[in-house]
Order: sequence, then structure tokens, then C-alpha cells
Amino acid sequence: MSVDLRTRTDADVPVVEAERFFGVDLPELAERRADLVALAVGHLDLRPLAVEVDGRSWRLEPDGDGIRTAPGTADATLSVTAQRMADLVNDHVTPVGLMTAGEWTLDRHLRTVMDWWLVLRSLIDERPVHVPGAVTVAADVTRSFTLDDDPAELRGFLEEAGFLHLRGVFTATEMQRISDDMDIAEPTRSPGDGRSWWATTADGTERVVRMQRFNEDSPTAAALLDDDRFLAIGAIPGVGYDHPRIGRSNPIEALFKPIGVRQGISDVPWHKDCSLGRHSYECCSLTVGISVTGAGPGSGQLRVIAGSHRALVWPSLFDAAALDLPEVPLATETGDVTAHLSCTLHMAEPPTERERRVMYTGFSLAPPDRESAMRQRVRMRATRESAPLTTSQPPAG
Repeated sequence: MSVDLRTRTDADVPVVEAERFFGVDLPELAERRADLVALAVGHLDLRPLAVEVDGRSWRLEPDGDGIRTAPGTADATLSVTAQRMADLVNDHVTPVGLMTAGEWTLDRHLRTVMDWWLVLRSLIDERPVHVPGAVTVAADVTRSFTLDDDPAELRGFLEEAGFLHLRGVFTATEMQRISDDMDIAEPTRSPGDGRSWWATTADGTERVVRMQRFNEDSPTAAALLDDDRFLAIGAIPGVGYDHPRIGRSNPIEALFKPIGVRQGISDVPWHKDCSLGRHSYECCSLTVGISVTGAGPGSGQLRVIAGSHRALVWPSLFDAAALDLPEVPLATETGDVTAHLSCTLHMAEPPTERERRVMYTGFSLAPPDRESAMRQRVRMRATRESAPLTTSQPPAG
């Protein structure tokens, strides 16, 4: 089993024209992959959906064990431009991505839209919609590891469960330095500065909750990105991940997790890191959380759904109780590390007893074009050799 799930590259993105897609391509896919359609129709409560593209509308509806596509309208309607329709088909965006961009408003037809998105992805990507029992996890999901454990065992657990809890990777002294650097950097951030996220707590206080490019503020954080302990984490999957500095303007972020957030993005609900789109181009990347302070019940711990990286389900806005896979809380001590695949459903609990501090970084799959990857690495090496260490990872926990 490999965590490299990519099936597409940006070098070959097909042109999508709505009339041909709904009139020819989608019906042909449904006929050719009738078993996938029957599985989806039997499991999902599909209701009629109209997709309106630049003023023209096509109606999708179940038809026995299959689906029917024809010009028409429906109570539930998703209106998109021709370009956004192409983006949906080509996996550049999801309905969650449209909503995040303000191009679709969350409404009472959410379930209809998301379920038809599952059908679309199932047929185009030739992946079965998840049904109970389709994915199993035999591993002891409560288990934690250290970097001294057998690399093959670490890899096998990550491939099966989609996450790892690594104990004692960094020292309490290192994490205290990081925490002190966070205190120093906090007053340098301001709302709208393009390098921080903010939230409002119950008493009306505005708090910075995410400081991007934290490697520029903290020599200790910058040094960790080149530390053998950190690089060993990226080597666990054995698929050729790139260094976090390659191709990213934001190699590492420092997060405050305050109590009582009422407005703003701090405690992110259930989601996959590919929830906005591009799963088939970029998954699975590896998101790494470094516990500056420990986290447990009441202090903002991370929770994951074991095995969910192998399940075609809603990528966000998700009710974990509806999925037949283990929900796992990851209680950590200072210096512990969590690592999860970008397709693994996860969420951050809102702190209720004490605040948490954590850093997030990670590893992306190297480009499939190895010559391009080598050029990136040469540029990376030149940059590191010409500047001191102190001189965008997707949202996480």
C-alpha cells in the first residue's frame, strides 16, 4: 500500500464543456461503470439536483440502480460558471472549496450537493463511494510510537490508519524556546497583515491564532525544519517527500488555541486537508503537528478518523458519528508530534480548560517530473547556502 494516491498531473488537464459533459460524457461513464453507480445509488439518499452553468441547467436524478441526466431544473440547484464546472470535474475544486471562496452559500440542499459530488468523483476517478464495512482498520489505533521504533512498523501503521502519534521527538527545553519566541512574535502581528489569522473570544478580545512564516521569527523553529529528527518523519512513508521549504512561502506556522472562540477560524471542524480540491493531484501529503504544549481533553487535542484516507466520503462538514471507522483522540505531551495524511479526516477540539500551543508544518509529494523536482532541490540548496536559517501548508488542527 502506498500513500501516493495521485492519478493526475497539471500537465494534462482536459477541456470540459458542460453540454458535452452532461449530454455525453457523464451518461457514458455511468453506463461503463454501472457497478459504481449502483453502489452509490444504493447507499446515498440521492435527490434531484440541477446544475446551472452560465444560464443553462441540467437535472441529475436517480433512475433505478442508475442515474439520469437531462436538461431541466430541480428544487436543489448548484449554479456555477463554465470555468468552475470544469474545475469541479477536473478536481481543482470541491463544493467545500466553492463555499470557502464565497461562490456557494451553505443551504438546506447541502446534503444533495455533497452526495452528487461523491457520485461525480466515484465515476470520474473510478473510486467506490464508501459504504459500511468497505474499509477496515486492524491496527491498535490507540497506540503511539517513537522514532526509535521499526521504520517498517511506522510505515505500515501510517498506511493503514492514516496517522501517527510520535512521543518525545523534541525536548521540553526546545519547546520552551519556541513558546518564548511565540510570545515575542505575537505583538508583531496585526489583523489584515497577510501573515496571521485572528479570532474573537467570548469576552470580545481579538486574538491572533495562527502566525504564518514562523521560521522568520524563531531561530529554533527554523532549525527544527533541518533537524534529523524532523526529516526522519518525512522519510517514514518512503514515497519521496520534498523538504517543507521547497515551493512554500509558509514552511511552518505557530498556533495559539485560546478558550472560548466565538468568531474566526481557530478550532477547525472535521475535514480532510484536500477538502478544497486537488486530491488527485497532491494526495497524500503529510501534515506534521509539533506540540509546543501538551494537549488532551479540555486543551484542544487533535482527533482523527482512522482509515478515512481510504474512504471516499464528504471531505468536510462531516458528522463523525455517521462513519463506521474509529474516532481517535490524540492526547500529546510537550515535544510529541502528530502526523496525518492529507486525506485523513481530523479536527481540533475547542479548548475548555487551558490553552494550547502547537506548530504545523509538513511534507508534500515531490513532483512526478523528477527533472523538475531536481531543479527545485537545487534552487532550495542555493537559497539555504546564501541566507541564514532565520532569514502554504493547508489549514491544520
